[in-house]
Amino acid sequence: MKTNKISTKIKLIGALFIFLMAMIIFTTVYLNDKNKKDALVINIVGKERMLTQKISKNIFYLFYTKKTNFSELNSATEEFIQNLQSLKNGNKLLGIPAVPNDKIGQQVYKVEILWKEFFHNIEEFKKLQVKTDEDSLKLLNSAVEAIYNTNNNLLQEVDNLVSMYTIYTENKTILIKNFQYAAAFLIIVLIIYSFTQLKSIEENANKFLEFSKKIATEENEQLKPISIDANEKEILEVTDTFNCFINKINSAMNDSSVAMEYSKNASSKLEEITDEFDKILDELENSSEVNKTINKSEDMIIQSTEDLINSTKKLQELRNELNSLVIGRKTKI
Repeated sequence: MKTNKISTKIKLIGALFIFLMAMIIFTTVYLNDKNKKDALVINIVGKERMLTQKISKNIFYLFYTKKTNFSELNSATEEFIQNLQSLKNGNKLLGIPAVPNDKIGQQVYKVEILWKEFFHNIEEFKKLQVKTDEDSLKLLNSAVEAIYNTNNNLLQEVDNLVSMYTIYTENKTILIKNFQYAAAFLIIVLIIYSFTQLKSIEENANKFLEFSKKIATEENEQLKPISIDANEKEILEVTDTFNCFINKINSAMNDSSVAMEYSKNASSKLEEITDEFDKILDELENSSEVNKTINKSEDMIIQSTEDLINSTKKLQELRNELNSLVIGRKTKI
């Protein structure tokens, strides 16, 4: 069974939790920033549609009023061109990215092609508007009619471009939100997993305490080792250490039991020998001949002892006399 350290589990859960929270915060900040930029892009695309209509209305107004003030027309035209370039190539100053995908890029290209034709008609209109001859008026009518026709096509393609940007922004927002939901779900799963792991650790710790208390109050001669089905390395190490201690206690108890058994056997044999010796003494006391022999032996020993004492006294007296003679001899010399 694979074991993991409790500290490793806690670190892993903490790291995953921090990572998911950081990802949610990052995606939220990123989503807000992208929403601002996407809103700006959609606003510019919508403005292109408005500028197309504004240019057409201004041309029709100038055509019917026979005026030649092109300042408003030129301003709208320049703004349309700048916005179209920003959509196509991006604009770092405004924070506008380039076209995000090929589909939108192709649509921008279509708008650009139609705009070139539309812009050419605008320039023709401005040239012919200042002329008053009959041929110029005919060409002017043709230019206005061409502007009207191309304006409808350009307006339609700009509308399509607005729709594409809107759909792209919505899909991206949905994707990021789905990621946030997935991250939130993973956090919930991680919390549940953390709870189950902590519950498992708590249960194993409680089992260890219960076994410890049971061993402390158990009166059996043999202590049973602790058996805990855990996959936490620390708990297994503590369990193994405790079981090793229990095995040593059981071994010491077994040795003491054997020693006590030997002591009982020795005591029993000693009692048997004592009983036999008492029997022998009883038999000796009951035997008269043995008693006489013992009495004679005792008398002989006593007599021998007395003779030995007398001999010792005589030898001591003889020694004293010899010492006196030796001392007297030395005095005479």
